Amino acid sequence: MCGRYTLTADFPDLTQTFPHFSFSDDHSPRYNISPTQSVLAVANDGRYHVENFRWGLIPYWAESQSVGSRMINARSETLAEKPSFKIPYQKQRCLILADGFYEWVKDKDGSKTPFYIHLSSNKVFTFAGLWESWLPPNSNAKVKSCTIINTRANKFMSNLHHRMPVIIEKENHDRWLSSRNCKPDDLVDLLTPYQDDDLVAYPVSKRVNSPRNDDLKCIKSSPEHNVQPLLPF
Repeated sequence: MCGRYTLTADFPDLTQTFPHFSFSDDHSPRYNISPTQSVLAVANDGRYHVENFRWGLIPYWAESQSVGSRMINARSETLAEKPSFKIPYQKQRCLILADGFYEWVKDKDGSKTPFYIHLSSNKVFTFAGLWESWLPPNSNAKVKSCTIINTRANKFMSNLHHRMPVIIEKENHDRWLSSRNCKPDDLVDLLTPYQDDDLVAYPVSKRVNSPRNDDLKCIKSSPEHNVQPLLPF
């Protein structure tokens, strides 16, 4: 599950990290990206162009965009089976830019502590995603939407949750963004848990619970939680 994430890098950092992508707009750091909001992604349309998508996949056949709020994630194990994801997995894949994500861990008292997870290098990375183009009723303005693919947790992430988002490394960008149709097994080797020794996690303030909060304070280590940061094994 991935229900919130970040893209705190500034525009120069993004262009330097991804020289093979083109950017048409500037970018402001985001510290608490939430479902249904606009996110930066690259579709497999051959352009390698970073553009805005609505987070929460809206199938082309949907009657309302509200269905997207229930499709922010797609399980890697069932991509080739689910009606909403089957065709996008074959034809409409994307990479979603991020540099961290949040996960909530249940405490003994029943409350939940948010943890922030990022690469040990603090570098920007890309989630594996699927995208769709939806035409609202009585409108000619198409809505581009996306979903983040998740997989089973690696050993590190299993301390926090049993699932984690799929991270596609740069050397595999071309494969994932190929415009050709894929068969179910063509890309399955990319839909695996990220390596254990390159992730760091620490507790943060519960202010990230509200999508209205989107600032640097969201990713600051929280003194209110007596929980030790998790380091790579």
